[in-house]
Amino acid sequence: MTIRIALLRGINVGGKNKIKMAELKRALTEQGFKEVQTYIQSGNILFASEEEEGMLGLRMEEVIRREFHLDIPVVLRTAAELQATAKNCPFTAEEIAAAEASSTGECLYVAFLRREPTAEALERFAAYANDKELFRVSGREVYLLFTESVRNSKLTANLQRLDAYATVRNWNTVNKLISLAVEMESTK
Repeated sequence: MTIRIALLRGINVGGKNKIKMAELKRALTEQGFKEVQTYIQSGNILFASEEEEGMLGLRMEEVIRREFHLDIPVVLRTAAELQATAKNCPFTAEEIAAAEASSTGECLYVAFLRREPTAEALERFAAYANDKELFRVSGREVYLLFTESVRNSKLTANLQRLDAYATVRNWNTVNKLISLAVEMESTK
């Protein structure tokens, strides 16, 4: 079985789209999802499946719609894809260190997209980058580096310009999800 990570967009943020992770885990397990685990309240779900990505995402969205009466986009990655995301970070250690030294919080994030953005979408999105908000794209991932703060970021506020569902996770969460996925794989 392949370990997969579902990244839900926009839940439990600012009191909106509330879903308790224990209830979500129960609902997904009852609908046949295997080895379901959740991590923190922002909608990170690990599970095992051999199903095709598109069908899995639709099935999970339907469970959420039916059980919680919410339309929540789901972005999926395999454990191997998530590991590749971390391994292939396009920012140098020096760029990250400089951002960390000046940032008022987390500085490195990844926006996970359902599909690769087009050249036209990237051009529209690039208009919002500046010397304090940098981005680099690799396939379905947009790496974001902030030298001040992610708060009030023009880049994150304009992710919809990429014409694909996107959900953002900080670097610590990405690495924790990798750790949990590796742990799941080792018990097989």
